[in-house]
Amino acid sequence: MRKKEIFCVCALGLLLALPGCKSRIANINSPGETVVCFGDSITASEGSTGGNEYPAVLARKLEPIKVINAGENGNTTEDALRRIERDVLAHNPRLVIVEFSANDFLKGVPKDETFSNLDEIVRKLQDSGAMVVLLEVSAGRFGDEYLEGFRRIAAKRRALLLPNILKGIFSNASLKSDTIHPNDLGYRIIAERVYEAIMPLLR
Repeated sequence: MRKKEIFCVCALGLLLALPGCKSRIANINSPGETVVCFGDSITASEGSTGGNEYPAVLARKLEPIKVINAGENGNTTEDALRRIERDVLAHNPRLVIVEFSANDFLKGVPKDETFSNLDEIVRKLQDSGAMVVLLEVSAGRFGDEYLEGFRRIAAKRRALLLPNILKGIFSNASLKSDTIHPNDLGYRIIAERVYEAIMPLLR
């Protein structure tokens, strides 16, 4: 990870550690037991080799907290809503890392529908008592036109937003396994970014 990126993530962590800042995250005192990574092929870590999926790397860094990989290739926000009870809520999550929207864009789902679904996903998770972290994946492919939608939901629901989680990865062939997905090194960078951001919430 580049020094500038490390500084930005660490600064976010320090901000959350300040008195009153952590309380802005809904369910900061969640009684849940697990961290669930809920998303599409980026969360499933398509293109990685065994044990190098970003949730697996995150799990090693968060031990003894149990981390569950609830990623499914090709999932849209509508797909996510259909499986949220079985794949996420059934695991009594303390914190859920939500990563969806890229497949909505690729499949031509209207933005309003995407963000209505995403807002409902966050609501369901928070109603269960979990904290929510939103990962925004712009990847330079559909620009930052979705970022404002993520910001609105994060502010409305008091969730933590990590914008452009693929920054510096999507444009670097040495960090990718194909034209879209990271490789093992790329997923380790994602895991590090997520880890630095969520640790203040789990302390």
